[in-house]
Amino acid sequence: MIVKYTEKELDLLARLMRAEALGEGNLGMLMVGNVGINRVIANCLDFKNTRTITDMVYQSPGGFSGTNSALFQSSSTTAEKNLAKRIIRGEYFHPATNALWFYSPGSGNACKTTWFNQANSGKYKNHCFYEPESGVCKELH
Repeated sequence: MIVKYTEKELDLLARLMRAEALGEGNLGMLMVGNVGINRVIANCLDFKNTRTITDMVYQSPGGFSGTNSALFQSSSTTAEKNLAKRIIRGEYFHPATNALWFYSPGSGNACKTTWFNQANSGKYKNHCFYEPESGVCKELH
C-alpha cells in the first residue's frame, strides 16, 4: 500500500476514476487513479497540501472536473473498488506512471506539448498525460 486510506476514500477514488475515464475502459480508469495517487504522494508543485485521497479528490483549485459528473455521485461497484485497490497497492501504467495532470483534448485532437508547464508523457485513448521533470517531485522520480 503506497497511501493510507479509509473505505470511504477507496469509494471516492473508485468513483473519481469512473467519472473521469469510464469511456476509456479499465486501463484508462487505472491511469486516472495513478494521477490521483501521484498527487497524494508528491509533496511538490500544486500538491504540497494534498496528503489524503479526500484532499486530492476535492482539491480546489486544481481538482477534477469529474466530481461534478453524475457518474461521481453514486456509490462505486466492487469491480471499480478493485481497480482503485490496484492503484493504492502501487500498480502503475504508462504514460501515467509519474503524471500529475491529464486532460482530454477532444476526439481526434493531438495533445499539447505541455500542460501546466509540464511535459507530455503520452496519450491513452482520449487522455493526454503530463509529468514534472525528473527531480522536481522527488517522490515521483
